[in-house]
Amino acid sequence: MKSSSLAAARAVPPERERRLLQAATALASLVPLSMGVHSVIGSAAVLRGVAHPLPTDLDSHFRYLSGLLLGIGIVFLATIPRIEKNGTIVRALGLVILIGGLSRLWSLVEAGPPGAGHQFGLAMEIAVVPSLVAWQARVARRCVTVV
Repeated sequence: MKSSSLAAARAVPPERERRLLQAATALASLVPLSMGVHSVIGSAAVLRGVAHPLPTDLDSHFRYLSGLLLGIGIVFLATIPRIEKNGTIVRALGLVILIGGLSRLWSLVEAGPPGAGHQFGLAMEIAVVPSLVAWQARVARRCVTVV
């Protein structure tokens, strides 16, 4: 069964696989884009259980990190048109996101499980994004012989 699914994956033409990766990357980019904008505007008020008003430094830091999240989403979007050629950028973003996810996992171990939205973020950070990075490398290899 495994060899038949591998054969089916190979049967997908490289250009079609590239388009699928572009669509998946665009869809995945919606997470940092939407949460980044929402958090820059709303600050930590977007989190459950946060008392207001926030200390100024905490508000500043939260919005700064939210801006970085927004920037990550924008850079991921910028890789989409020539995703097969943007491996260095995709890998760098993937590493940054994985480090963030491992930090979130550390928090889960030390402080307990976060809300559902943050658990979704954790899954994106330590599973989905690394899978997209690996997929991009595969598409890059396959598209070299096509172009």
